[in-house]
Amino acid sequence: MTKIQMITPLVEMDGDEMTRIIWQMIKDELICPFVDLKTEYYDLGLENRNATDDMVTFESAEATKRLGVAVKCATITPNAARVEEYDLKQMWKSPNGTIRAMLDGTVFRTPIIVKGIEPCVRNWVKPITIARHAYGDVYKNAEIRVPGPGKVELVYTGDDGTEIRELVHEYDGAGVAQGMHNLDASIASFAMSCFEFALDTKQDLWFATKDTISKKYDHRFKDIFQEIYDDKYAARFEEAGIEYFYTLIDDAVARVMKAEGGFIWACKNYDGDVMSDMVSSAFGSLAMMTSVLVSPAGVYEYEAAHGTVQRHYYKHLEGKETSTNSVATIFAWSGALRKRGELDELPELVAFADRLEEATLATIEAGEMTGDLARITTLPNPTTLSTGEFIQAIAKRLAV
Repeated sequence: MTKIQMITPLVEMDGDEMTRIIWQMIKDELICPFVDLKTEYYDLGLENRNATDDMVTFESAEATKRLGVAVKCATITPNAARVEEYDLKQMWKSPNGTIRAMLDGTVFRTPIIVKGIEPCVRNWVKPITIARHAYGDVYKNAEIRVPGPGKVELVYTGDDGTEIRELVHEYDGAGVAQGMHNLDASIASFAMSCFEFALDTKQDLWFATKDTISKKYDHRFKDIFQEIYDDKYAARFEEAGIEYFYTLIDDAVARVMKAEGGFIWACKNYDGDVMSDMVSSAFGSLAMMTSVLVSPAGVYEYEAAHGTVQRHYYKHLEGKETSTNSVATIFAWSGALRKRGELDELPELVAFADRLEEATLATIEAGEMTGDLARITTLPNPTTLSTGEFIQAIAKRLAV
């Protein structure tokens, strides 16, 4: 078999735990037999991030800017327990947060629809795409452990000496405090990315914050979205027959539960993180959601929307069989290969990405699936496959 030739490499960001195991299986079984895979490899596994003082994360983001398309494996964002487990130098920040900040992009996450896996919400008949702002908020916060009585203040000192001071809280005992930030320019990029994506996909766009409570921080998001919409997009949306709709985040949640889907729901960074997990799980599985980071400069980074599947990894280390869903990670690879093919004008690479996704869904629709899907499928008598068996079943269909 003649392999498909690539022109420009992908940026390949390897990751952690069970998803790292799956990552290699996908390359070995589903990609390398058919594609002469070219990647610029960066090991974002926690051990290597620790060994390089996290410089590898910054290098991978710079490479993504240079090459235009990246594919990323799930990675660990360490907590205190992980610092001890991996003997880390410090509690390294989220690599996703670092990459998103450097690319200043928007994350679009969409459930993967397949026959036999029905949404928990009966009226959801179309995918709901979560557009997640990829900069700032809690992911780039500054926080302190307050040791005892005193006060915490928020202080801005301008280059011209101007000072703005706001009391956060008068403490009568120990506690915690956190400061977050965002940028008008990043919010504007987020808004424009969402408006353009809505026009490209011909879907309504919803946006939600809590501006009634956060009268400066969240309200700034609301104002920038509205200004850009009125100035640049209102007429284009009307011509396309789609709508821009703003509401409070709690009202949006209530509306989403009663909607049929088929729209984009734009959320701030933390809201998008939480709501994408809710939407993906309600559509069937956390492992059944695509995720792509799109920067204003036209740079794309594809990944699975879920974590590293720690529990399965520990079973794997014990030599026990696992049945881990690899669909979102497969779709990260297919999305990156498709985009690389589009940018390099390689229709055969685009066609392969389509075939890879079709073979993956056909395997599930034939009743062959991992345990998480077998437990919720409406298909009769499903066959539960192990992690490796599922990938091998897809490979058989690809080879036909």
